[in-house]
Amino acid sequence: MNTITRITKKMSRELGLFISLLLMIGIFAAIDPIYLSAGNLLDIVDQSTINGLLAIGITFVIITGGIDLSIGSIMAVVIVCVGWFLTKNGIHPALAILAGIIIGAAMGVLNGLLVTHFKLQPFIATLATMSAFRGLAYIITSGWPVLDIPQNFRNMMDGDIVGNFPISIPILLAFAIISHILLTRTRTGTFVFSIGGNEEATRLSGINVNFTKVVTYALCGIGAALAGMVMLARLGTGEPTAGQGYELYAIAAAAIGGTSLAGGKGSILGTLLGALILSALKTGLVVVGVDAFWQYIATGAIIAVAAYFEIIQGKLGHFRKKLLSKKTA
Repeated sequence: MNTITRITKKMSRELGLFISLLLMIGIFAAIDPIYLSAGNLLDIVDQSTINGLLAIGITFVIITGGIDLSIGSIMAVVIVCVGWFLTKNGIHPALAILAGIIIGAAMGVLNGLLVTHFKLQPFIATLATMSAFRGLAYIITSGWPVLDIPQNFRNMMDGDIVGNFPISIPILLAFAIISHILLTRTRTGTFVFSIGGNEEATRLSGINVNFTKVVTYALCGIGAALAGMVMLARLGTGEPTAGQGYELYAIAAAAIGGTSLAGGKGSILGTLLGALILSALKTGLVVVGVDAFWQYIATGAIIAVAAYFEIIQGKLGHFRKKLLSKKTA
């Protein structure tokens, strides 16, 4: 019984998010029953894949107390590079995917080095690379899109497995599972939370803080690379303008999922649910005929509510500690 209670407490935020998602689906379904169709529900999950991949990657960085504003630009660089490899060099799609992951990780490592070795604030460092990486995407293509992406690559990253079930969903789930294991079952994951909780104490404990931070930025870059390649496969063209503004939705999904922007707290499951909530909201507003412009207001309102919920949880936790200390005394 104690074990069940501990698990329930630990996953209370995720359970609340799941209930919120079900309530949102129920409300939109009551307004328009077509929202509850199998095709529409599958579309909600499919539409969350790109943002989910980005959000899972950035969750690692945010837990350490950092931020990465360059993930949309990393997407663009990976998109045009992989597109160029496929169309100009004709390399095998599997090698192109591997190259895309390496490029994304390398750009993430660069962000990590700017933060750790050059001592730049994460906001400033990734703001600079956001602009620089975007410029690089334009330079690679001279501002023109990469056309005629091979169908075999498109099938590998966004084709259908069975019926209308897209392969991008298993890609998202695989990245989520690997990330969850890294965050909860490895020493690196323990270090990530420790850095976000108290970086100086972690450093004094003998943990290589700089290396761990670089790893988180590399993972963030890999998430952006996977998201970029799914987008490339989905659209069939590689645009240097791709990914603009996507960093905001990724941060929003992580924040809604319970990842504290102050660091030290978060979960992959929560982030995944946050991405699904955003996708369900967007799809629901379209289905019920709400103007697309209102989606931005609705997203902003959800982020504000999520942030306020964190404040309330913090106050309740402080109140519980006070009660326990009084009982002990």
